[in-house]
Amino acid sequence: MEEQHNAVNQETLRSVLIKMTTEYIEEKQSSFAGSEFGIYVRSQFPSALESLDFIDERYQVKGSVGRGDWAQVPWIAILHSQITTSTQRGYYLVYVFSDDMQRVYLSFMQGVAETSKQEMEDQKEDIRATINERKYNTSAPIQKNNDLDLGNSKKAKGYKNASALYIPYNSNNLPTEQQLQQDLKAMTDIYETYIQKESGEVAEDSSDGIDEMSEKKVLEHIHSYIKNKGFYYEVDDVKNVYVSLRTKPFVILSGISGTGKTRMVELFAESVGASEDNGQYTLIPVRPDWSDGSDLLGYTDIQGVFQEGPITKAILKANENPNIPYFVVLDEMNLARVEYYFSDFLSVIESRKWQGDTIETSLLLNEGDYTLTIPENLYIIGTVNMDETTHPFSKKVLDRANTIEFNQVHLNWLDFMEEEGLATVPVTLSNSRMRASYLKLKDAYPAHKELIKEVTAELVKVNQLLEPIQAHVGYRVRDEICFYAIYSRFLLSVDDALDFQFHQKILPRLTASHGQSFQVLKDLFFYFTNHDYEGGWTKEQAEGIMDGSRFPRSAEKVYDMLKQGDRDGFTSFWSS
Repeated sequence: MEEQHNAVNQETLRSVLIKMTTEYIEEKQSSFAGSEFGIYVRSQFPSALESLDFIDERYQVKGSVGRGDWAQVPWIAILHSQITTSTQRGYYLVYVFSDDMQRVYLSFMQGVAETSKQEMEDQKEDIRATINERKYNTSAPIQKNNDLDLGNSKKAKGYKNASALYIPYNSNNLPTEQQLQQDLKAMTDIYETYIQKESGEVAEDSSDGIDEMSEKKVLEHIHSYIKNKGFYYEVDDVKNVYVSLRTKPFVILSGISGTGKTRMVELFAESVGASEDNGQYTLIPVRPDWSDGSDLLGYTDIQGVFQEGPITKAILKANENPNIPYFVVLDEMNLARVEYYFSDFLSVIESRKWQGDTIETSLLLNEGDYTLTIPENLYIIGTVNMDETTHPFSKKVLDRANTIEFNQVHLNWLDFMEEEGLATVPVTLSNSRMRASYLKLKDAYPAHKELIKEVTAELVKVNQLLEPIQAHVGYRVRDEICFYAIYSRFLLSVDDALDFQFHQKILPRLTASHGQSFQVLKDLFFYFTNHDYEGGWTKEQAEGIMDGSRFPRSAEKVYDMLKQGDRDGFTSFWSS
């Protein structure tokens, strides 16, 4: 076997395809158990592909000739580690062989076992649309039909239906090694393009004056730009704001006065080309006497003339330039009761739906010549302080927003004075980089089935803990947490995404003033840390447990709430 291993490292892609097509049928006549050919395909065959420059560490190559017995349709799959590690789920590239070994197909395929027929058809069309506008230099045209001929077995028909794109080969007339590699490189480019499309990382067209930056590079730029201005935030905090705005264009920033909440939003917007000077950034100070929507939207005066409110002016500007984002900050938004002056917006934002390629809503304003909806390029951020001068939030508000806490201040962080290479020039991004890709969970399910199941399973556990005090969350919160996990999957781990969401969507709704509600907080602490809460811990003991926990941010917040409860007999997210 050592000699065989050395030999395969020198084999070409063409030679291994020939080996499979010429030897497989004969090998099937021998015993499956312990077959050297089977071991070769599973353990050594992938080496020929992995030796190619463009099949890097992101990919895992697997070969299969069956489980327990010889397969009717053997295959060699190329799986992107961020998408799937199994041919049962997700989508991947694969060399799949017909049962008579006369044909080989290089296919962009979906997992057969864990994808419904409708899900498969939906994603198949989405994958095919990805290459509509691009031309690839391949040995044969890339096919976008269901005409693969793999045989008549159930497996063969399943693979045929799961194939979105493919390049066909005749086993007796395979292309040259150079052309086979060129074909595979073209298919990996398509694979990468589709992955980027799904993640929102697709680079913008530089001919429009937009920098070609991946999503990660965009976030690094924003973080660097904010640091350059002398404000310290972790890069994950910047990612969180970005993903929260993609999840729903209404976010609340809370924290003690002076932590730079408003300034952080201003710099975030400025870093992507939105400023007060160009009208893409609007600061609206909320007044304590605001009592209805007219304070924001405007009103018709006694002469019958409509007087535009501050948010109406921002909407009109956003409508003029639908391809770039506009930011509105409601500064100290809870100086007045949010449900009174913001109720129209809270209701209408739930009416978002797709009209072609555009997200539209029901009417927000219908006064005379003004018939306005919420444009898809408008992002509302409210900043709040919690003290004796402000009003608490209802669940109606909290269920519709991500509530992000900013309480940490690093006054001794002066590195920005000397740090080199920090971003100083904004980049202009199109709104397509920030708007939502999904409005209904059903639309996201075909492409993100496993992630949605994973996130939902954790929410079910949390809901069971919250039910005794009737604080469990509903479908809206579930869907938005799933969307957050989808948009952040190339930026944050699943646990980090859940940690942010538990902290921002679950905990702001909680208060405790009696035994049962405190027990719920203790149960949550155990869920977050796998440790029972102990009020007698030293600060170092508590920090050690929380820092090493699965959900450290949420654990720290619940710990602070419980400590306040031990001291005062009452606690809430907003007072701890």
